[in-house]
Amino acid sequence: MTDFLTIDGMSRVDLQRLLDATRANVSIAEGRAAGRSSLAGLVIANLFFEDSTRTRCSFETAVHRLGGSVLNLSPTGSSINKGETLIDTAHNIACMGVAAIVVRCAVSGGAKMVADAVACPVINAGDGRHEHPTQALLDVATLLEEFHSVEGRTIAIVGDITNSRVARSTTHALTTLGARVRLVGPPTLVSPAFERITKGPGSVQTMSNLDAALEGIDAVIMLRVQFERAAGGAISSDYRSMYGLTQERASRMPPHALIMHPGPINRGMEIDDGVADDPIHSRILRQVTIGVAARMAVLENLLAPSLVLEGVSA
Repeated sequence: MTDFLTIDGMSRVDLQRLLDATRANVSIAEGRAAGRSSLAGLVIANLFFEDSTRTRCSFETAVHRLGGSVLNLSPTGSSINKGETLIDTAHNIACMGVAAIVVRCAVSGGAKMVADAVACPVINAGDGRHEHPTQALLDVATLLEEFHSVEGRTIAIVGDITNSRVARSTTHALTTLGARVRLVGPPTLVSPAFERITKGPGSVQTMSNLDAALEGIDAVIMLRVQFERAAGGAISSDYRSMYGLTQERASRMPPHALIMHPGPINRGMEIDDGVADDPIHSRILRQVTIGVAARMAVLENLLAPSLVLEGVSA
């Protein structure tokens, strides 16, 4: 790979290789094992034009774990506030000799625009409503840590599907590996058209009844309503009672079912405190740890691919 922009179209072999590398990186991400020097002397630019905590900080941590340095840029205090375009900003940063650019932006396809404009590798950290491929990688890796395989497993993704780049990328990854995905939300926020994004041997089913969707599942990934993308007008005042993962709902899920969320969490809306913090079933914080391992795998795949191919991190 020369860039990492999307899960859509990725082969099962390439996806599995990144997942294997992610698994091998977990002990380093946890701080239990020493990092590597595969990015020594390299500078990675984080261009984050949307707010972020987990993604930005985990990319920064991943770079440090691999011995590299990070250049962080956000709109505040940059020439973006003076009207400089995304592409002009990327051109200028690339000319500083960075080894790769990690970009998050509100424009769907923005990461591809940057990749087309610069010579260094580009990693998509979330572009508008399009994709969030590293989130998909960490979501699947979190499930694999528990189940070892997702083939034949049933995963529900619940909430603001229409505006969710996480839902798109994670659905692509899960179906490529043979999982059954249930996309659940109000009819205003999930369309049967999503059933056509199935990849590989998996399947996608759209549903509007959360209680029915939770029957027989192996995991549920809750999503927040993305008010910044004008989703607020598409939900009703009874959203929590209809689509919130309350403690009562969670108690009726299969006893082995995992609870996940990409964050940030709107507590008391899409998920109750006791469910998000459940010490047995919740993997929300574990996703954060595995996110560092996943982003290490992506960085090495682009900048030190021989290590991944030879099994040093696989």
